[in-house]
Amino acid sequence: MSGATIRARFEVQRPGFSMQLQLELPGRGVTALFGHSGSGKTTILRAIAGLDRHPGGYLEVNGQPWQDDTKGLFVPPHRRALGYVFQEASLFAHLSVAGNLAFARKRAPAGGDTMTQALSLLGIEHLLERRTSDLSGGERQRVAIARALLTQPQLLLMDEPLAALDGKRKEEVLPYLERIAEELAIPMLYVSHSAEEVARLADHVVLLDGGQVLANGPAAETLARLDLSLALADDAGVLVDGVVDAFDAHYELLQLRAAGTRMQVAHKAMPAGASLRLRILARDVSLALTAPADSSILNQLPAVVLAVWPANTAAHVIVKLDAGGTPLLARITRRSYDQLGLEAGKPVWAQVKAVALLSMGKNG
Repeated sequence: MSGATIRARFEVQRPGFSMQLQLELPGRGVTALFGHSGSGKTTILRAIAGLDRHPGGYLEVNGQPWQDDTKGLFVPPHRRALGYVFQEASLFAHLSVAGNLAFARKRAPAGGDTMTQALSLLGIEHLLERRTSDLSGGERQRVAIARALLTQPQLLLMDEPLAALDGKRKEEVLPYLERIAEELAIPMLYVSHSAEEVARLADHVVLLDGGQVLANGPAAETLARLDLSLALADDAGVLVDGVVDAFDAHYELLQLRAAGTRMQVAHKAMPAGASLRLRILARDVSLALTAPADSSILNQLPAVVLAVWPANTAAHVIVKLDAGGTPLLARITRRSYDQLGLEAGKPVWAQVKAVALLSMGKNG
């Protein structure tokens, strides 16, 4: 891995948990640390923040060493140029929103002021005089993120920042996280156990289980791997890059170029030429041997079977497909797999029942 890079090496031993970690991560974009509770996600984040010191550890962030125990180097947390956003906003209750942000500005290095940008990115200009106790959960978390940005960090750590929010509040905050990822050149390590959040935000994924790294690579490639437990779960799916061709105003359908073909998605109008990210779940893909006729399913893609893997239930399998150079996953019953006589190399038609548009700008 060349260019901007985050290098981390930690060994953690405690009752019931052990980790021998050696990672190289992109020094730009969003890297998701993904896995079930207890997999080691927060352990890694706290070690990177310097909140927990593990003997023999090493950490380098884009060329700057923050820990190297072979040389006796350990930069304390308050001297690391990072912003940390926790599950709970943890705002100062005795201060207004403006007071909380002013406190963060005092920690920022001299010679720069990102207040205007942070307020705009998080859409909180109108909240400045409000008491933090009068904010909604989503508003509180947006203020907490703005507070982290105001320290002018070189690395942004987010420890399940949406976990304490309900579905509506999550949808409120997610677009702001996307804006930060797109508009600021700050690498972000994002801890989550939500496949939807990872698919929507991440450029790179580290999949963890029981303190072990199962996978470490680009999001699209990692999420499509059959050998990972992630690919066998109910929310298995792939990420697909798409480009807007046109908008059918009569039917309110967006015309896209994706997965080596044209696709249609029920969605509001978007500008032609816009790049975007799509998520196609394996459970929303069915297979046929011939091009289906008179079907209500709009998106039918020619594909070739690459491999098959057992699913997380005995009745199903996960089939990996090549659709014009784009990987797809289909979750079908073992009976259907046998009846269709599927095997590696066999041509099929993939019927995509639903496509989720996740975010814009991931391609450029």
